[in-house]
Amino acid sequence: MNILITGICGFAGNVIARGLAGLMPGVRILGIDNLSRKGSETNLQPLRGEGFEVSVIDVRDRAALDDLPATDWVIDCAANPSILAGLGAASCSRDLLEQNLYGTVNLLEKCREWKAGFILLSTSRVYSIDALRSLPLHNAASRFELPATAHGAGWSEAGVKEDFSTAAPISLYGSSKLCSEALALEYGSAFGFPVWINRCGVLAGAGQFGKADQGIFSYWIHSWKSHRPLRYIGFGETGHQVRDCLHPRDLVLILAQQLQERGEGKPRIINLSGGAGNSMSLAELTTWCSRKFGPNPKLSAATTTATGKAMESARPYDLPWVILDHARAAREWGWRPITPLTDILEEIALHAETHPAWLELVA
Repeated sequence: MNILITGICGFAGNVIARGLAGLMPGVRILGIDNLSRKGSETNLQPLRGEGFEVSVIDVRDRAALDDLPATDWVIDCAANPSILAGLGAASCSRDLLEQNLYGTVNLLEKCREWKAGFILLSTSRVYSIDALRSLPLHNAASRFELPATAHGAGWSEAGVKEDFSTAAPISLYGSSKLCSEALALEYGSAFGFPVWINRCGVLAGAGQFGKADQGIFSYWIHSWKSHRPLRYIGFGETGHQVRDCLHPRDLVLILAQQLQERGEGKPRIINLSGGAGNSMSLAELTTWCSRKFGPNPKLSAATTTATGKAMESARPYDLPWVILDHARAAREWGWRPITPLTDILEEIALHAETHPAWLELVA
């Protein structure tokens, strides 16, 4: 079997490539990456040294894609994954769509030509911002929570299900991924090749190129260890925002199953996440970091007015609570996350200790 992994030099791409190579002996893995994510260039030569056939190619470059050999599957890990992508002077909305959407179209055209299967790593950010903000959350001691008995259309205490609303707004990034999902399903139906769409929760682990707007677990731990300035933004500025956390190596087993499955018996869209059991608020992460490394004197207190009201509100795409329910993946594929949250945090902490200049590399 020949597999093409796009974005192979990124955090998820290189972990998945190595995991599949170890799990599926004899598989030929080719990879492409445009190295636009700072830090990704550090994975290029190590991957080549391990026998992976990696080319520096942008998914937007149709001519370069035409020069690639045919493969049996394409696993699309290439994307600008920032929720703030396309906003402000430093980020171009057209560039975001050309990379995340039109690049996907180019890959789907190759799948049509090759009769190859297509697997898309999508995101929790395809779910509606307004619907997520409307959930009946209450403010507990260290996090936002849903009442244990509460449930509604596409959600429960266990998290957001695949049939939860995807109505706009979902961000430019989220809409680029949602459109990619729809086009992938249409191409698969029209041209007769299998498509699997995996909506992932927050990915985290050692070696992630974390920034404030993407890869928050890695960014917060590395910043804490190096005593960089940190502060909470929005939602009362208490850090009660909650996310689930998943190590990308936990994706490898289900990807290996999907690579062997071309039938029509399973749903094409699934959530893959750490779920409620692997969730944490920013305040809880702060407590963990303080116990691990000691205090960070540059953690800013919430800024308030004379009346005690927080001065800074949440940014347009910020959310107080996002946990994905992966029950469908468990039911249909027998999949569950393997790596506990504490192991993920310890792995990142060890990486921060051994790579003290990591943030300078990726910032």
